[in-house]
Order: sequence, then structure tokens, then C-alpha cells
Amino acid sequence: MSIRAEQLTWKIGGKTVLDTVSLEAAPGEMLGLLGPNGSGKTSLLRLLAGLKPPHSGRVMLEREDVRSISRQSIARRVAFVEQHATTNANLKVIDVVKLGRFPHRSMFSGWSPADEQAVEDALEKAGMTGKRDDYWHSLSGGEKQRVHIARALAQTPKELLLDEPTNHLDIQHQIGLLKLVSGLSVTSIIALHDLNHAAMFCDRLVVLRQGRVVASGHPGDVLTEDLLKDVFSVEARVELSAHHARPHIHYLR
Repeated sequence: MSIRAEQLTWKIGGKTVLDTVSLEAAPGEMLGLLGPNGSGKTSLLRLLAGLKPPHSGRVMLEREDVRSISRQSIARRVAFVEQHATTNANLKVIDVVKLGRFPHRSMFSGWSPADEQAVEDALEKAGMTGKRDDYWHSLSGGEKQRVHIARALAQTPKELLLDEPTNHLDIQHQIGLLKLVSGLSVTSIIALHDLNHAAMFCDRLVVLRQGRVVASGHPGDVLTEDLLKDVFSVEARVELSAHHARPHIHYLR
């Protein structure tokens, strides 16, 4: 077990946003979070990242409750790429990625060879080495997302959480970014809108509706025609590939 949520409940005022949600991501697994807008995906990721405490239940990293772990220690192993992350336009790519080393540094520590290696590795994994000296404002949307991922990887995390990272990207950059994430040797939990992309790249899926888990498991078991109609209100035909039972969804008019 890498990261686990146990019976998480979280509320805003009198509204229950997450209701007894449980899930588990195994080491090296890519777990997809699906659900309509307002189903609780972003709130769940923020709880998993330790940014908010649940009203009940707990989040476990290995065998430790995140509430017993310091914020800096969590940041050293859990990286969160938020949907609307912002960056100073005057920074170069290399400077943005260096920000990922902040959790590993003390107030008086100098820049170390380990910091340098982590940044270089992150740039290479994200395919942004050639853009290291470019300024943020000159990058395309897909390149900016890759830099955000490089900054997260510079933390040298064991768990990578991503909130709909393919939003507003063209199809080429969507596929490229998901290939990048699926090829990383970290545990990743990723919220997605595109069901076919989730089926193509994720090892397992968790489907939320109104803050509750309504389905979880292998994509071929989860993405059924009945679920698509019941949860997403769409009529569709689902085909399974012959070898890997990866579903492909054909939306019907």
C-alpha cells in the first residue's frame, strides 16, 4: 500500500462534499478519479495531499496517518499538481522546476548536488530539458503543464496527485501528458474528464457521484454502459479490446 483513504468525510458548512470515501493506490499504480462536475474529485485530492483535514476518517501514507506527519515531510513525498496552478511569468523554466526542491531544503542550506540532480532528472522526465532557459510566458499550454509536472517531480515524490491536468489542452498534448504520467515510476492518482483516456492509461478507476464512491476496479469492469448512463447521463456503447480488456466508449447520438 502506498496511499490509502479510509472512510473520508468532508463538509463545507452544512453540505457534505465527501461521504465515507475509501480508496487505495498500490505502489507504482496509476489510479484514475472519475465523476461529474461537483462529485468531489478535487476535494478528495486535496485531502489526500494533506492540505485539508477530513471531518472524519483518515489518509494513510504507508502505515502512518498524515495528521501525525509534518507538512514538510508530506511535501517531500507527495506532490500535487493543481488544476489552476499559477507561476510568475518572469521566471525561467529552470527556476520554476527548482521550486520543487523547497521541501527538501532548510532556511540556511545551500544548493546541493542532490538538488541539482533532482532538477535535471525532473526536466528530462518531463521532456523539458531543451526549454530550461525559456521564460514561462513563452510556453504553450502543454509545455506549461509539463513544467508543473517537472516541478512536482523535482520533489522526488513517491506519490503524484494531479487534478485534471489535460483540461484546455489539444489532443496531442493530452495524450503526450498522459503517456508521461503513466510511464513514471511513482504512484499517481489523477482526476480526469475524458473517460476513454482514463480507460487507456489508468490501471484502476474510482468513480465518484455526489461525494460517494459508486464504482471502483479495472477500467473494463467499471466503465459499463449502465454506469455511463446512470452516473454521467450519456448513452454509449462500450467495446472491450481483445487482449487487455481495455474499454473503448462510443457515444451515441
